[in-house]
Amino acid sequence: MAAAKSTPTDSLSFCLAQLTAAAGEGLGGGKDTATNETPLGRALLALRTRHVKAAGGIERFRARGGLRPLLALLRRAAAAGPAPSQAGAGSAPSSVESAASSGPSPSPGSAPSAASPATPSPPARLRKTLDLALSILANCCTEGACRAEVRRLGGILPLVTILQCVKTDSIQNRTARALGNLAMEPESCGDIHSAGAVPLLVESLTACQDSQCRQSVVRALRNLADSPQHRLALAQQGAVRPLAELLAAAPDPALTLALVRALLELSRGCSRACAEQLSLGGGLGPLVGLASHPKRAVREATILILANLCAQGLVRPALGNAGGVEVLLGELRRRRGLNGASPASQQPLVRAVCLLCREAINRARLRDAGGLELLMGLLRDPRASAWHPRVVAALVGFLYDTGALGRLQALGLVPLLAGQLCGEAGDEEEEGREAASWDFPEERTPERAEAGSFRSLQSWLISEGYAAGPGDISPDWSPECCPPPPEPADLTSPTPLRTPRALRPPGRSPTASAAEEPWGREGPALLLLSRFSQAPDPSGALVTGPALCGLLAYVTGAPGPPSPRALRILARLTCNPACLEAFVRSYGAALLRAWLVLGVAPDDWPALRSRQARRSQHQHQHQHQHRELGEMLLQNLTVQAESPFGVGALTHLLLSGSPEDRVACALTLPFICRKPSLWRRLLLDQGGLRLLLSALTRPAPHPLFLFFAADSLSCLQVLVSPTGSPAVLPAIPLDLDPPSPCLYEPLLGPAPMPAPDLHFLLDSGLRLPAQRAASATASPFFRALLAGSFAEAQMDLVPLRGLSPSAAWPILHHLHGCRGCGAALGPVPPPGQPLLGSEAEEALEAAGRFLLPGLEEELEEAVGRIHLGPQGGPESVGEVFRLGRPRLAAHCARWTLGPEQCPRKRALALVGLVEAAGEEAGPLTEALLAVVMGVESGGKGPSLDC
Repeated sequence: MAAAKSTPTDSLSFCLAQLTAAAGEGLGGGKDTATNETPLGRALLALRTRHVKAAGGIERFRARGGLRPLLALLRRAAAAGPAPSQAGAGSAPSSVESAASSGPSPSPGSAPSAASPATPSPPARLRKTLDLALSILANCCTEGACRAEVRRLGGILPLVTILQCVKTDSIQNRTARALGNLAMEPESCGDIHSAGAVPLLVESLTACQDSQCRQSVVRALRNLADSPQHRLALAQQGAVRPLAELLAAAPDPALTLALVRALLELSRGCSRACAEQLSLGGGLGPLVGLASHPKRAVREATILILANLCAQGLVRPALGNAGGVEVLLGELRRRRGLNGASPASQQPLVRAVCLLCREAINRARLRDAGGLELLMGLLRDPRASAWHPRVVAALVGFLYDTGALGRLQALGLVPLLAGQLCGEAGDEEEEGREAASWDFPEERTPERAEAGSFRSLQSWLISEGYAAGPGDISPDWSPECCPPPPEPADLTSPTPLRTPRALRPPGRSPTASAAEEPWGREGPALLLLSRFSQAPDPSGALVTGPALCGLLAYVTGAPGPPSPRALRILARLTCNPACLEAFVRSYGAALLRAWLVLGVAPDDWPALRSRQARRSQHQHQHQHQHRELGEMLLQNLTVQAESPFGVGALTHLLLSGSPEDRVACALTLPFICRKPSLWRRLLLDQGGLRLLLSALTRPAPHPLFLFFAADSLSCLQVLVSPTGSPAVLPAIPLDLDPPSPCLYEPLLGPAPMPAPDLHFLLDSGLRLPAQRAASATASPFFRALLAGSFAEAQMDLVPLRGLSPSAAWPILHHLHGCRGCGAALGPVPPPGQPLLGSEAEEALEAAGRFLLPGLEEELEEAVGRIHLGPQGGPESVGEVFRLGRPRLAAHCARWTLGPEQCPRKRALALVGLVEAAGEEAGPLTEALLAVVMGVESGGKGPSLDC
């Protein structure tokens, strides 16, 4: 086969030469009679179809300087008329009248044509030349280096002029394509806006009928929306409505994809103008319909457009009526159900769903479509923690929807809200004023702009009767810095923490305190909790361990003064008779006392945590206020408990409740009952105290149960003996001389006086001198051993089996009349060392075996002084109790419940006693019972503080 005959256009140099010549001489040129084409036309055709499309062809074309003559050729086409104005974005080029212009047929709704209607259409040869040149330029602008070169050579203005003057669809198509490619560079994008191309592109979009041309124009508009400023400029110049109208006309699939991609870019950070135009163009319904499009790209882009539109309150009701609520909920539910779906893919949908909660009509749709369950799922998801504040703020919209609140409470909202009070703030951005609820549209007035949704809030406050008019509300009282509507005055509620006992004056207007009410990130959660607390019986939701812990953690751990709303919630709950049993069952009263009055939170027990140290550094000055608040709340519970209703409820709990409820009631009574007739009947006569004591050795029903129990027993002891309570044994320093002389030491010297007539032989071989007569009179055991009919009565060396020297030492002293000489302290190990298996236990066992009760008592006193004295601690109490000595058990109980003990040491000591008692609860129960009832007594001991 013969090779194809080469032509001059096969050479890039030839084509560039023809292009350069045409740029310099004009658009005409001589006609080649053989081919009926001009050399320029053949060169342009070869450049487009062969040279530029070849591998590396665009780079070679640019490197050989082809862009300059190409732009010059286009510039000559636009040079007959004045250059476009550069007044700024939105200014269109001035009209031009030249041979290169054409008179388009205006379409309805389009801008008037820039050229005279009488101007004839461009000649076919000129149109073909422009078509080829623009196609080459558009192809070259697909590469970044060419885009930069075109911008440097000033190639944007000629394109805008051609867009204005030549209304042929093919020319408009290629011009829009070239501008769209150039708009991929931020600098070129700004120049295109400044050259006034946007109105011309909008006009072309409404005038042309060719789908390819429309796609090119739509793509150019999409690329021009590269920044918030440019997106706003496009919307203000009417670029959105034609796109929405085209979408509503059900175009072909390719144009549909181009339209939704453009609308997605234009709706980012959706402006008011964008939302208005999209709605007026009838685009909401088609967008909702396209959310189920079979093509994934169309479907996902459409859903993101709907999510972006939710940022504008004015369009949300219409979006909900079009079915947008169900679409967005369904898509968010689908994405949350996908394994491995990233939180980033859910973020715009979460934001949109939360914004939809701001209008009543959308809230109803969301509730019926299962949106409440979806929002609750987000609150439970730790991976969605950054969105939790936004979700809680969205739920505030259901504040007066009784059905929705009941559903949310059943789904477990209250403990989640309590957990939000002290959680970390999310990274969500704040919404502008245009995202405010459209249930109360903005008033168009010349007043200064307020932050956020203040106007909507203002209208809501007036409509609900919280304010008489706009003048009653300061513009500074906005949702970003202060709460939604204040609650009515409540005579049972404390004012801010500085004076918890003070009450708000009854005549004070609720709005008068609005500016004083702090509104931090916890404001929405507190508002919802307050709404729940106003129910006739809020006990099932709010008087629970998690809810109370959340409220108390916020009150005591807030970086600044806590919101008075939190204090009102606690006061409202403690003053509600319906909540009394719940406070008892959940150990709520004990928790209030421990956390507020004693300053011990669950996280601080059993050991001090770093959080406690930080709190002490930053809120030490508030401890007194916390104590006052706790005492006030407990006093509220006391009023309820001592009322006829409360007496009946407590009696029923103690006598007929479940075993857990009976124990909780017995433990709580000392905190909330002050009438002797009531607590004596329930705790002493009807066995409440024994019930509590017997529960100590069973599995704890609450993490702080033993702390609560120690505090409860101490309080009950004060109730039983209000003027004087038993105390610990007096402490004797170990380094002081013995208070009484030693009678045994004279026998130990080199010249003993009197001389010993007996020696005791230990297992170690040690011989200890003794007096037979003194030893025989010390106890019945030694009288029978040394003066009876046993062989030892005739022996001078009597063996004592099973005794170490340290254990035998106090026995020898006691046999010779020593009392209080300090010998009993010898075998007792120091604090921190175990007593079981020690020489002290051996000495006690020997004293009992040798029938020496006085020595037993002295040894027990020595153990108590060393291990339960100033050098001992709570950990020593269990060690002493393990010796199993009744007097030491009573000593341990007195030490544990002593009024001088700090609450933490008291509770730690009780923990040690319970561990030491094991399953044998009897001795511990009897010891504690005797101390509480005042049966045991002792001397006044020193104060032991933490």
